[in-house]
Amino acid sequence: MDSESPDSKTSNAPDWSVSELSGALKRTLEDAFGFVRVRGEISGYRGPVASGHVYFSLKDANAKIDAVIWKGVFGRLKTRPQDGLEVIATGKITTFAGKSSYQIIIDTLEPAGVGALMALLEERRKKLAAEGLFAEGRKQLIPYLPRVIGVVTSPTGVVIRDILHRLEDRFPRQVLVWPVRVQGETSAAEVAAAIAGFNALPEGGRIPRPDVIIVARGGGSLEDLMGFNEEIVVRAAAASLIPLVSAVGHETDWTLIDHAADLRCPTPTGAAEKVVPVRAELMAMVADLSRRQAGAMRRLSDRRRSDLRAMARALPGPEAVLSGPRQRLDLVAAKLAPALARNARVHEQQAQGLAQRLARQSPTVRLAGYAARLDGLSNRLRAGRDALLRAETLRVSRAHERVAELNARATRALAALLQRRQERIDALAERGLRCFTQGVVRRRDRLGSLGALVASLGPQAVLSRGYALVRDEAGALVRSAAQVQPGHRLSIQLADGAVSAVAGGEGPARAPRPARREPPKPGQGDLF
Repeated sequence: MDSESPDSKTSNAPDWSVSELSGALKRTLEDAFGFVRVRGEISGYRGPVASGHVYFSLKDANAKIDAVIWKGVFGRLKTRPQDGLEVIATGKITTFAGKSSYQIIIDTLEPAGVGALMALLEERRKKLAAEGLFAEGRKQLIPYLPRVIGVVTSPTGVVIRDILHRLEDRFPRQVLVWPVRVQGETSAAEVAAAIAGFNALPEGGRIPRPDVIIVARGGGSLEDLMGFNEEIVVRAAAASLIPLVSAVGHETDWTLIDHAADLRCPTPTGAAEKVVPVRAELMAMVADLSRRQAGAMRRLSDRRRSDLRAMARALPGPEAVLSGPRQRLDLVAAKLAPALARNARVHEQQAQGLAQRLARQSPTVRLAGYAARLDGLSNRLRAGRDALLRAETLRVSRAHERVAELNARATRALAALLQRRQERIDALAERGLRCFTQGVVRRRDRLGSLGALVASLGPQAVLSRGYALVRDEAGALVRSAAQVQPGHRLSIQLADGAVSAVAGGEGPARAPRPARREPPKPGQGDLF
């Protein structure tokens, strides 16, 4: 038995190095696909990098191929590539040895229509915009200096570290991180649940409620960012009562959550810069404002002191101040005595007028006037009473006459009504009698017909035609000759009476066989 294994045997196949194999594959692909036209949707577009080259992928529903446009070719293109654009690319297939992958080197690029994903996103954007979720009037202001910042992102990515570092550099604040997947099938539901969860935190609870929420993710292709274009995420962002900042992707990336958010930032780092100010700048500004306030207070004090001195110099002396009032006092004192005399005369005239008015309003004069008015009113009352009495008497007499007339008319109308009702009752009684008589006659005729029919169909009529009923000693009907034995006593029922008989002969077996009849039905027997 050979002790050597197959692996130890020497092979005739040459040994390839990795570089030689990659080169052979490259030449084979380039020879077989020297010129191709490929139609697909641009995905993962990265604009001109530092070298000026452009990298992206062409994809359809089932496959994807990497694509490269060199710097010199990119400058001559009439159609600029962008994510979601469906294009027809012309170039050659080659390999990239560093990644052991194949790619297309593009020479020309032609637009072929908007990609399916971009068309879907545009339709969804229009639908949500029509519902008012992107309206500027519903967007909230971002707080200037929030106490707590909520961050919805992946806890293991560089995004959260960039946000924390930027907040630490600018103004350290308490940060609550809600870990979610930012890519994949469940990312949209997790992001929407995180936004709703932050909004559900109570004020003053064990876990502090954020003053602002940052939804952050790094850059990526359109497919990688699709979780932030889902309707559930957009509606959750629009329904958030806490101001929300969207920081998804790079500056050129746009998602639907950017339209619904209260503020859109191009990068997660930019979001951290937007939600908090720079602490050093605030301290410098406060110090500058303090210096300016102290200087302004000093200048105000100096200006008030100088104004006070100027006003003190402008004030007159006591003699100058009192001279005017003294002259006015002397003038008033000279006018006081004549004014008092005139005032006394005026009050005397007023007292005389009041005395005259008081005499006219004395109780005696007013009592005499009231007595005269009372006499006049008494005369008017008696005259009115007499007139009213006469009018009421006349009205009552007229009413009696009208009542008598109405009573007579009612009596005549009642008599006429009773006459008409009596005539109608007589007519109805006559008609009812005729109908009853006719009904009795019809029912008597019908009863006679039914009696004749019953008599014709009864057993007595059948017996009158010559038939007979035969009964045995027990009184049971004899339906077959086999039931009768010689010597049995029988009763024969005829139409006009019954007779007795005794069965004779040798027996039913030698009697002629009757015709076969159907078995009798339950109930009355067949008479025929």
